[in-house]
Amino acid sequence: MHRRLTERDFSRRFACFTLDDGYRDNRDFALPVMRDFEAPFTAYVTSDFAQGSGHLWWIALEMVIARASSIEAEINGVATRLDTSTTAAKQAAFDRLHDWLRGLPGGDEVQREINALCKRHGVDEAAIARELCMSWDELKPFADDPLISIGAHSVTHCNLATQPAEIASQEMTVSRQRIENVVQRPVDHLAYPYGDKFAAGPREFALARAAGFKTAVTTRPGMIFPESAGYLTALSRVSLNGNYQDERILPVLTSGAATAMWNGFRRIDAA
Repeated sequence: MHRRLTERDFSRRFACFTLDDGYRDNRDFALPVMRDFEAPFTAYVTSDFAQGSGHLWWIALEMVIARASSIEAEINGVATRLDTSTTAAKQAAFDRLHDWLRGLPGGDEVQREINALCKRHGVDEAAIARELCMSWDELKPFADDPLISIGAHSVTHCNLATQPAEIASQEMTVSRQRIENVVQRPVDHLAYPYGDKFAAGPREFALARAAGFKTAVTTRPGMIFPESAGYLTALSRVSLNGNYQDERILPVLTSGAATAMWNGFRRIDAA
């Protein structure tokens, strides 16, 4: 994608596949499918996850809700009891707690609240990264596959926009250094954790550019156009996953119609 954009090679349409976080299922399930189609893809690795010391708090929250019939938490200073006795109630509780946690000012606050929930409901949050994500020993042979590119996804998977500029820059560059030391090849591409407008904006785009990344991707919905060559560290993506979508709507998503309407038919929105 970077070559096509910088060389203005638009002789045919293309798709660029990317997967975030470094989950083991990238190797076990995605790679065999992509081999069938000889389709390359990039896996963005959070280095603390590969280290086995990272915190996948959203997975921990899922586990807490899955095993509880009700959850008590102090949300915005108010003691709150959430029903989690049915599937619908669990989804509603997850949405509310997720939005509250995402809105906290820093990663320490998020981790404090998640630690309390996990302790109360018997979830071993420290084991999640080791159970779900590829270790360094697993990433090296994975990265050696000719279809695979490895990108950086920060050190801790924090919200970069809430960090001082120095810390946000270190999250990008230290993650890249750690990954390069393992896979023994350049890491030229970055994905912003969370990646929406509240987690990646003009400051983060500039930091990624200053750090020397060739591209950096957001989670802002949108397609890639020739104009994207001017915004290589603010690239949009189309999110495809089995949690929120079904096969019937994939043609609409991949056509660009849905994201065009979402973006008011603007091709680029890097603000």
